[in-house]
Amino acid sequence: MLAGSEVIPWGIYSPKIRALLYSKQQIKRLPYALKMIKSSILGALALLSCALPSNATQIFRNTGTLAGWDFVNHEHSGTVQEVSNVAYEGSTSLKMTQVYDASYTGRYHSEVVKYNVYKRGDTGFYGFAFRLQQDWQFSPAQSYNIAQFIADFSDTGCDDYMPSSMVWLVGNQLYSRVKQGTVCAQKIQTFSNLATVSAGVWHKVIIQASWKTDGTGLYKMWFDGVKVLEQYDINTTVEDDREFQFRVGLYANGWHDDKGMKGTQGTRQVWYDEIAAGTTFADADPAQW
Repeated sequence: MLAGSEVIPWGIYSPKIRALLYSKQQIKRLPYALKMIKSSILGALALLSCALPSNATQIFRNTGTLAGWDFVNHEHSGTVQEVSNVAYEGSTSLKMTQVYDASYTGRYHSEVVKYNVYKRGDTGFYGFAFRLQQDWQFSPAQSYNIAQFIADFSDTGCDDYMPSSMVWLVGNQLYSRVKQGTVCAQKIQTFSNLATVSAGVWHKVIIQASWKTDGTGLYKMWFDGVKVLEQYDINTTVEDDREFQFRVGLYANGWHDDKGMKGTQGTRQVWYDEIAAGTTFADADPAQW
């Protein structure tokens, strides 16, 4: 028997009276029925709130455009262009080009820059899609950086712009690293041969990092949806609290560091799209936003 109902001797009443009494009884039951519906709705909302991340925050996102960056860095003959003939999603991507010059002794950056993406103590996810030119020359192997976190340490007297974590290619192999210690006594932990990169196709990279210097940090990487790196209880940045930038783009560091180009391909091009950072995997995954 429903709460709020009463027993009525229906047989002693005429059909009209029975209909009237039945209607009045149903009206009495309405508050109880509405209360049950309200409880069901609240319960469903509670379950839904448990299933969704409560603190997801996308720090920034870029769909392959020049708009929205804090700085665009292209050195010597390098270029950074917004193009519409190649894209991972949507209609645009960023095309990074660098050109080797045997008479030039400087560095070869073609990058876009976002300021203040992490500092010591933060935890975040950072992602992007990239595509090497169709005829990218992998051999002989040389280093080409494709993303980095970097900060200005000119005031320390020990370094100028110093990258902490980097992502780069050696031949067709994907590498990464973390920087530890102090700016004046740096240590590098390198993670080699994480994945094989192909030319002319889009690849996805997602990094999760807990930026710590007390031995409790973590550093993970996914390549094309597959986890290729997972490190726990390590130092993941240097002992300093300043903000680090996030840069994506082609930095042909091997040309500078090796004091020359290996191979015969003096013009290198990489496209970028769906670049983002946030507090959850979905914030940074190019396929999920």
